[in-house]
Amino acid sequence: MLECPTLIGSAFVKHLTALGTSARAFVPVARRKVLHCLERHTGVLFALWILFVLYPNPLNLPVSVHRLFNPDIDPVAVESLLDGLPSAPADVEEAILLMIPYRYDWEVNGMPWYFPSTETIVERREGDCKARAVVLASVFERLDIPYRINSSFVHLWIEYEGKSETAFENPRAKFHQQDPETGKRFLQFPEIEWRLWFDSTKEGLWTVMPVVRKVLLLSGIAFLVAARVVLRRNSGLRP
Repeated sequence: MLECPTLIGSAFVKHLTALGTSARAFVPVARRKVLHCLERHTGVLFALWILFVLYPNPLNLPVSVHRLFNPDIDPVAVESLLDGLPSAPADVEEAILLMIPYRYDWEVNGMPWYFPSTETIVERREGDCKARAVVLASVFERLDIPYRINSSFVHLWIEYEGKSETAFENPRAKFHQQDPETGKRFLQFPEIEWRLWFDSTKEGLWTVMPVVRKVLLLSGIAFLVAARVVLRRNSGLRP
């Protein structure tokens, strides 16, 4: 009566032993493949991790690039801002800057760099230079005031007749200009004040970056660096 249970138990033990042997054989192979992948694609993993932390929805990046060179000029969206505006372009700009307080993309959009639509900016009533510029351009479009859209590597602004120059807003700083009336575009290599641009970029991309995102970014980079060091020390694991 005990033969059947004994046989079953023996078979079960053999099966477990075989599974254990297979698992022990599989682990080194899997580990070798994972380490090999990490070693050969560390750069790609760095880029993917940084992209994931900065842009959880990566589609926002190409959308922003498209809007940078094709701004969302929307005269209809700015109708609510027109009441009581002065007529002189410089005074209009001053009024719009008061209506749209400056805030970094990290603070408004949860990303280091994003170009929202004009309608979204008007609803939020806040944004960085891109937001303020596209709203001002939309107002100028509605009021038939001639303007051009200028871009530097760290700033975007609207140029018009009588526009005062600043350290960031001057003909030498721009690398791209678009004239909406004629459709013409102008490209040049800008004069770069490296210290000024570095401080501006650091402030907008890093200083105001949420602490949680900083921790995620640095911890992921630290992990990949540590993994790279381990791979070099375990060169015998390479196939």
